[in-house]
Amino acid sequence: MRLEDLAPAPGARKKKKRVGRGSGSGLGKTAGRGTKGQNSRSGGGVPPWFEGGQMPLQRRVPKRGFSNPFRKIYAVLNIEDLARFPEYSEIGPELLEQAGVMKRKFSGVKLLAEGEIDRPVSVRVHKASAAAVEKITAAGGRVELIDN
Repeated sequence: MRLEDLAPAPGARKKKKRVGRGSGSGLGKTAGRGTKGQNSRSGGGVPPWFEGGQMPLQRRVPKRGFSNPFRKIYAVLNIEDLARFPEYSEIGPELLEQAGVMKRKFSGVKLLAEGEIDRPVSVRVHKASAAAVEKITAAGGRVELIDN
């Protein structure tokens, strides 16, 4: 057997049905769409979510819950994230934004106790967990809370 002898099995490759190519093709004139009506037109038919005029599902189902437009979203700052800053540094929201710790605008920064710290640093945040404050003061640093 040679490469040029290879061929698909008989019946494996079927020609594409070409509609609207004359009456001799069997699918000329109306191209298999029938006569008149929405589905016979170009661009005709209904979208998949259309329910025949019946009240659609997303309008039948009752609405639940509430989204508070005034809610505050805090950026989470873990103690392990402070390892990138040198000893005795003053860490605040502006410095965190420059360092790339906070990727977008938040209502404030909350300090959490994930990780360990071995150097004294001064941290200015909007909120802090008690465990995080305890870990930073144990390392010789301090936590200052900023008013919103």
